[in-house]
Amino acid sequence: MAQKEEVAEAAAPASQNGEDLENLEDPEKLKELIDLPPFEIVTGERLPVNYFKFQFRNVEYSSGRNKTFLCYVVEAQSKGGQVQASRGYLEDEHAGAHAEEAFFNTILPACDPALKYNVTWYVSSSPCAACADRILKMLSKTKNLRLLILVGRLFMWEEPEVQAALKKLKEAGCKLRIMKPQDFEYIWQNFVEQEEGESKAFEPWEDIQENFLYYEEKLADILK
Repeated sequence: MAQKEEVAEAAAPASQNGEDLENLEDPEKLKELIDLPPFEIVTGERLPVNYFKFQFRNVEYSSGRNKTFLCYVVEAQSKGGQVQASRGYLEDEHAGAHAEEAFFNTILPACDPALKYNVTWYVSSSPCAACADRILKMLSKTKNLRLLILVGRLFMWEEPEVQAALKKLKEAGCKLRIMKPQDFEYIWQNFVEQEEGESKAFEPWEDIQENFLYYEEKLADILK
């Protein structure tokens, strides 16, 4: 079974803008954090290493992980067979439009009916019920869009509302699956910042395979 993360690990980047919440007894530091905007959608090509190691870890309990990180690959294919590909990532603060909705608003705001879109998401956690509904609406009006969602963790999977939302996604043709260790390695290689001039090998955490099997079983029970 997936294990709860260590307390020290939960103290990793968890402020509104990813900064360590340290020295909160310092009035100036506390004022600076309070004055930060309550919500921001951040986009980019590669995310910081510490964000990946903390936010994408497939633990059972996600205390301190108050963001959704969404890495995406978009392949748009014309009728002539030519493929245009793009990739990047989004992160949110769970305080406004979530990363899933932001993807459709900012990355793919309008689908060209002359193109076929194959979209793959690598998401730190599965969609909430509201985001699932937004995805359903997009899929229903965009027949030329195929979506595959790979998730590190299941978000509030015991809630009936969330289970129903995941089932509806499957019924709508959206493919859902839990990330395997190889998927985390793919993210590491393609979406995580590397030191200039060198590429460090992915180092899986100790319980990565065990946690994958745990969540895979839970998702299978929900979608059956």
